[in-house]
Amino acid sequence: MSALTTPPSPGRGPSITDVAARAGVSIQTVSRVLNSAPKVAVGTRARVLEAISELGYRRNPAARALATGRGGLIGVLTPSSALYGPASVTAALGLAAVEAGVHLAVEHVVEPDVATVQHGLSRLVDQYAAGVVVVAPVREAYEALAGAQLGVPVVAVSSGGDGAVEVSVDHRAGARLATQHLLDLGHRTVWHVRGPRGWYEADQREEGWREVLEAAGREVPPVLEGAWSADSGHRAGELLARVPEVTAVFAANDSQALGVVRALAERGRSVPGDVSVVGFDDVPESAHFLPPLTTVRQEFSELGRTALQVVLRMIERDREPDQHAEEEPEHSVQLQPQLVVRDSTAPPRT
Repeated sequence: MSALTTPPSPGRGPSITDVAARAGVSIQTVSRVLNSAPKVAVGTRARVLEAISELGYRRNPAARALATGRGGLIGVLTPSSALYGPASVTAALGLAAVEAGVHLAVEHVVEPDVATVQHGLSRLVDQYAAGVVVVAPVREAYEALAGAQLGVPVVAVSSGGDGAVEVSVDHRAGARLATQHLLDLGHRTVWHVRGPRGWYEADQREEGWREVLEAAGREVPPVLEGAWSADSGHRAGELLARVPEVTAVFAANDSQALGVVRALAERGRSVPGDVSVVGFDDVPESAHFLPPLTTVRQEFSELGRTALQVVLRMIERDREPDQHAEEEPEHSVQLQPQLVVRDSTAPPRT
């Protein structure tokens, strides 16, 4: 199927990306046509308008108001980190902003203490951001957000659950999927390498793991402390390899799982022959681990798109309160993860 006939993805309305593909032009060109910018060739403009008509594309009214009004920015506060989760959410927000025809101002935070986070939020408001999305995976960032008085709509990509409007993944449910999968294969219990303290995701993944074991009446092994790195997984794997009773491990993320698998292999314990291993995130490389990793997938692209949609709706309500007076206030959105079964899990040897 050619780019000119590619239909929009199922389950959502046509986006600016779909219009660009149908017209055979860049997303920036479509944006210029939508904003009546000059210096667009007559033929190109006609193709874009025809594609808009054929697809039934309708621009988000909040995005249109934002693009033409004072404060034509959405602020994004995000950790200054190469960690896969926060970096992927920030990238997804950028793509969603392009599709919506709005602009982002991104403020990176090196140390997520309360004072630094609040300073970053103030800088975004000072840049006339009409709304702010905060990637807030740690407690300090969430506490700073709770205490800030910004005067603009704010959405947290987080799981703090303490009053702010949030877009999050149900990490507890994902951990339950991983743990139940291992029990269903016949393992008597599951060991857990957790993420760093102070991270909501790490806490909730541990809680989900513990809930399944306790509900099944299984032994709850001691938790192994970890970070989000393969190194920390390797250190935990060295300890686990010395315990003959270990047959199943749930690692808090895929990087940890990679380290666990390596440490087990170095000590002569095969995966999944001797020990089954499950990760979390479904990073692109996880399908190419040796063996390919069973993991829990969270859709970072959907996180970014949903967070932007929520903050745009909140901005529209603020700008036109009379038109939305009878609507319910914006609620938090929780996305569900998915178990992806690959070759790193199997029934235990009998």
